[in-house]
Amino acid sequence: MSPIEIGLISVLAIVILIYLGVYIPIALGVVSFVSIWLMRDNFDLAMNLLKIAVGDSVMEYTFATVPLFTFMGLIVSKAGLGSDIYDVMNAAFRKVKGGIGMATVGANAIFAAVTGSSIASASVFATVAVPQMMRYDYNPRFAVGVVAGSSVLGMIIPPSAMLIIYSFVAEQSVGDMFLAGIVPGIMLAIAYIGAIAFAGKFFPKFVGGRPASEQQPMSTRDVLRKTLPLVLLIFVVLGGIYTGVFTPVEAGAAGAAAGLIMALLLRRMTWKTFWEALLETGHITAAILFLITAASIYSRMLGLAALPNELAAIIAENQLSFTVIMVMYVILMLFLGTLLDTASIILIVVPLFLPLIEPLGLSPVWFGIVTVVGAEIGLLTPPLGISCFVIKSTLNDDRIKLKDVFLGALPFAFVMLLVLILLIKYPILSIGILN
Repeated sequence: MSPIEIGLISVLAIVILIYLGVYIPIALGVVSFVSIWLMRDNFDLAMNLLKIAVGDSVMEYTFATVPLFTFMGLIVSKAGLGSDIYDVMNAAFRKVKGGIGMATVGANAIFAAVTGSSIASASVFATVAVPQMMRYDYNPRFAVGVVAGSSVLGMIIPPSAMLIIYSFVAEQSVGDMFLAGIVPGIMLAIAYIGAIAFAGKFFPKFVGGRPASEQQPMSTRDVLRKTLPLVLLIFVVLGGIYTGVFTPVEAGAAGAAAGLIMALLLRRMTWKTFWEALLETGHITAAILFLITAASIYSRMLGLAALPNELAAIIAENQLSFTVIMVMYVILMLFLGTLLDTASIILIVVPLFLPLIEPLGLSPVWFGIVTVVGAEIGLLTPPLGISCFVIKSTLNDDRIKLKDVFLGALPFAFVMLLVLILLIKYPILSIGILN
């Protein structure tokens, strides 16, 4: 077989193995290693490329952002700051139709700016927001759908683990990716709130509920007490990066230290929760490092197989326009989203398509935002919508089936798709903040 044929079979084999339940880095790493060995009939070459891939991943200075931002997010989550910001948002939207849903989106957006994890957001707000919405007679499907939909903000709004993974795979600046994610993240949050308002007016049965008008307004002192810690953390991290005071690694260190100090001052941190945060940080960091290492050897395999060059030649031969290329790309991501998680999609498609984007004069940073938003839709679609599974398992409520979570999340997946189309059509929305 030719290298191109081996490369095509390898990509297909990786997708099948992941779908069958093989651990993603194992599937990527083993198939890529064997493919290189077969292509060059040289075991030593495959082994040397594997060693280089491991060394590059471990020695990359910017990889330090992963444990630092992960630790910060876990500290914030365990300190209960997500519940605090939800209380504030709930008080602000208490008299609006669908107000608790809007409050959930707003709280998730702010919470995302310090956690960077969709799974953490889904877990926290499933226990905080869904019971509150059920109390005010909201449609259960709408209640879980809001939490599922808004949880994806954790992967768009920086600091985001997916933006970090993309930056390593595409060799882009983590700081640039973080800055580029701000406007799309805010756009998506506003679009969700607008969609809830629209549904409340034209599809009231889907939303259900009644205004929580009997709730007392929150005093200025309580608002400041509950919001100030998160606002300060956001200012330290994103403000530090944007003003150039911190590099992304330094911002992660400063944010982790500030988060820990705040948790201690609020008396919400015990030795047990601190130790749990350290252990979870180690587990997540190791998993992401393994992913990046596997992605590195996979990229080298694609290069040896010349698959990106072949794909570029096919596109040039058929004179495909930018619009057609992006439609193909989005459809591919939506299809893979029904089978794979976000990290897998990024690791598989970016090395294939990025070499096509750069010759067109398009920004790799913009392409990263498009990729992450497109891949994130998969968190809300069956059969592998991870956020939906997390919400169902966290709630443990027999009245809410997994089917209800997926159906409730479907309108929010559609809103994400509309935002994605805007981001593709107007790249300035992503990269304008960098200029």
